[in-house]
Amino acid sequence: MGRILKYILIATGALVALLVVAAVLFMALFDPNDFRDDVAEAVKERTGRELVIEGDLDVSLFPWLAIEMGKTQLGNAPGFGNEPFLSFDRARLSVKVMPLLLRREISVGSAELDALSLNLQVKRDGTTNWQDLAQSDDTGQAAGEEGGAPATLDIASVSVTNANLRYDDAAAGARYLLSNLNIQTGAVTPGKPVDLDAGFNFRLQPEETTGNVEISTTVDFDPDAATVRFTGLAVDGTVEGEPPMSFVFEAPDILLNTAESTAEVGKMKMSVFDLDIAANVEPFSYADTPQPVATIQVDAFSPRSLMERLDIEVPATADPNALGKLIFSAKAAVSPRNIRLTNIDIVLDDTKLTGTLTVPRNDRDFYELDLNADTIDLARYMEPQADDDAGSGADGAVPVEIPSELIRSLRARGSLAVGKATLGGMTFENAKLGINVSGGQLRMHPLSATLFDGEYQGDVRINAAGNVPVLTVNEQIKDVSLGSLAKAMYQRENVTGLINGSFKLEGRGNDMGEIQNTLAGNMSFVLSDGIWHGTDVWYQLRRARALFRQQTPPEPVLPAQTRFSEVSATGVVANGIMRNDDFVALLPFMRLTGRGTVNFPQATLDYQLSGRVVEKPEFRTQPTEAELKDMTRVVIPIKITGPLTAPKFGIDFASLVEERAKEEIRERVIDRLLGGDSKEATPAEGEEAAAEEEEKDPEDLLKDKLKDLLKR
Repeated sequence: MGRILKYILIATGALVALLVVAAVLFMALFDPNDFRDDVAEAVKERTGRELVIEGDLDVSLFPWLAIEMGKTQLGNAPGFGNEPFLSFDRARLSVKVMPLLLRREISVGSAELDALSLNLQVKRDGTTNWQDLAQSDDTGQAAGEEGGAPATLDIASVSVTNANLRYDDAAAGARYLLSNLNIQTGAVTPGKPVDLDAGFNFRLQPEETTGNVEISTTVDFDPDAATVRFTGLAVDGTVEGEPPMSFVFEAPDILLNTAESTAEVGKMKMSVFDLDIAANVEPFSYADTPQPVATIQVDAFSPRSLMERLDIEVPATADPNALGKLIFSAKAAVSPRNIRLTNIDIVLDDTKLTGTLTVPRNDRDFYELDLNADTIDLARYMEPQADDDAGSGADGAVPVEIPSELIRSLRARGSLAVGKATLGGMTFENAKLGINVSGGQLRMHPLSATLFDGEYQGDVRINAAGNVPVLTVNEQIKDVSLGSLAKAMYQRENVTGLINGSFKLEGRGNDMGEIQNTLAGNMSFVLSDGIWHGTDVWYQLRRARALFRQQTPPEPVLPAQTRFSEVSATGVVANGIMRNDDFVALLPFMRLTGRGTVNFPQATLDYQLSGRVVEKPEFRTQPTEAELKDMTRVVIPIKITGPLTAPKFGIDFASLVEERAKEEIRERVIDRLLGGDSKEATPAEGEEAAAEEEEKDPEDLLKDKLKDLLKR
């Protein structure tokens, strides 16, 4: 038995020695470069492409079957140009011999590929320069079809260095370039995860976007289920520009089903600049055009700081802290035509908005919005007031510019509702705004709100299709508190009551200053049941009479005020100036009528009014009989002039003296005519005649006396 074992060992040793000698003789006598033409011919026959092996071929047999190729290139498909489809400087693959012979195990050492250059192209008709390679392998026999168990594959590592990849899609008009691509894997063993690290530079055209990316993940292939799972995917990258943009992307678990072309992404995170974005992506198909749906959450960040970092001009705001905080969440659905955001929840500074928004992905469709806001202070986001009046309006504020370019380029429609909006001292509640803009024309309608306990309705249009924008407004206000409105618009608290009005106006210009100067149209208003504080019209009349009579003026009654039951006016507007010829004001003791103008660009007014004391006046202080007699027998001329914020009230003394002089002359003439030498009448006749004369107007009596004189 020992002798037999000895012979076996001797035979085995001899066999091994013979194999070693044979391998040495093979390596010494065999040159794989002699077969380069045969390999190229076989590739040509199989694929129809030219294979050019410029570098050397090297083969080793034991203990590894190793093949190494030098510089090599594979020709392109017909019709795709002369540039090679694939080329590399060096490729090496080694396989352990004994496991392959004894157990049909393919145990690969390291698969190495250096300076790979891959050129992928898509024509306008959708054909590619790689589809023929896939078709050429259809007739091949599947592994394991012959008898025996199928071979198993085990790779120690895969290394791709200094690779370049170009994807040129003529159908989409896009080109993607990856350069300095490096890929390194751990052991590739069936049924076990594979660690993967990769990095590359990229260039996207025609956007000319460049940058670099580093990737780290664990990949798990399941051939039976046709799935690929990426675990712990982390992507770090930078997009070059001014300034450069750094980003981090993390996804705990991504599952791709290659048989069904579906993806399960689940939760993922992304950080870019100061933005932290989290998303939960629903399963979707990546076949054809992917249409993923995801819930997105953006943590609080400062839009102002982000714009500064991106070197974007930050709009000047009256409140320097405006645009300081933004929080965003929504459900996003991507389709070929648009991105639709639902369940929107936005917090901008102190304002919360909810609703839906659709963003088009082409130039034909509309932006569509339906948003609701709780409260917003619009004054915070307006331009700050100028330090001087240069280039400013009458109140020193810089005229608001019409956003013509935005209106011309935008296609949008929808609605916006605001629970409470403030602009300076003006407060709009339950505001509703309909928006429709296309073809350079913007319409805001319906437009409504509760304004200072009253109602506002409006229809505002801006036509920016031409060189000069045209603004058209059709507005009505109903039962608005006049005191609150005056305080908000002019910072004055000198009037109370209610105001009703309508305004149909049109103006042209690039900003509100120019538009005010060209305003044209019609407007009307009615003030009712109010008090004009700070001015006592009755006292001013008594004072004017005393001065005329050269008497001591009466003491004023404080606080000075004048009640009115109604003030109304309608006017025609031209070149920013309203001309009003039917002004009427009803006071408890007087009726005022007249005409005047309101200059909107200069914010001034100029009115000439005539006043008559009514038959049954109501006074704050009872006048003397002499005062009442003087007041009721003349037409009182009144002037109201000055700025809208603080108009001046005054009696036109010159007109009053002239009117009073005429009145006295007329009285004397009438007395002279009526007191002539008529014959004495009986008491009864005299009383009856006197009664008849009292019923007649003095002018009628004067005419009658003149007729009597002429008859004489």
